[in-house]
Amino acid sequence: MKKQRESQCTQKTISLLSPLGKIQVSGCENGVHTIQILMDVAPAERNSKAPLSCVVNDSPAETSPELLRCVEWLQAYFSEPQTTGSLPLPAFHHPALQGDAFTSRVLQVLLRDVKLGETVSYKRLAEMAGNPRAVRAVGGAMRRNPVPLLIPCHRVISSSGQSGPYMSGKGNHLKQWLLTHERPRGED
Repeated sequence: MKKQRESQCTQKTISLLSPLGKIQVSGCENGVHTIQILMDVAPAERNSKAPLSCVVNDSPAETSPELLRCVEWLQAYFSEPQTTGSLPLPAFHHPALQGDAFTSRVLQVLLRDVKLGETVSYKRLAEMAGNPRAVRAVGGAMRRNPVPLLIPCHRVISSSGQSGPYMSGKGNHLKQWLLTHERPRGED
């Protein structure tokens, strides 16, 4: 599927079948624009013995190296999340991730500093991004994250330890699933 964007990118979309249901990854030759979790099924149960899988369901004939890198990263994430630390992330090509705006800064700090299996509070992330009073703005940045999973907004929780909303509150069960999925096996 091709779309023209203001930046004159020719976007293509790959559909994946994942333990969370269908995921659509869109991007161009410059990088990934968006990841959408469609929430079309209940999340798969994690089995301590068998890894989960993520398979390509629909893909354009020609796919950019950045989209392929994203697919490989997502496949590794769902099958064995601890292996993703050694994989390169795809380039991002979305306006929310460009420049020095607060949203971009928060998302970059989250990506760089909050590792697999860790969580951070909205308040702490605001401090890490250089504005300790911008807790609500951090929540807004999480809502505007165009590439969930790659930039792990599911790892941001409230100061009380509650998980907080995910995907505008519609995906709270997915947030819990992702946090559990990231724990080393045997800690479930």
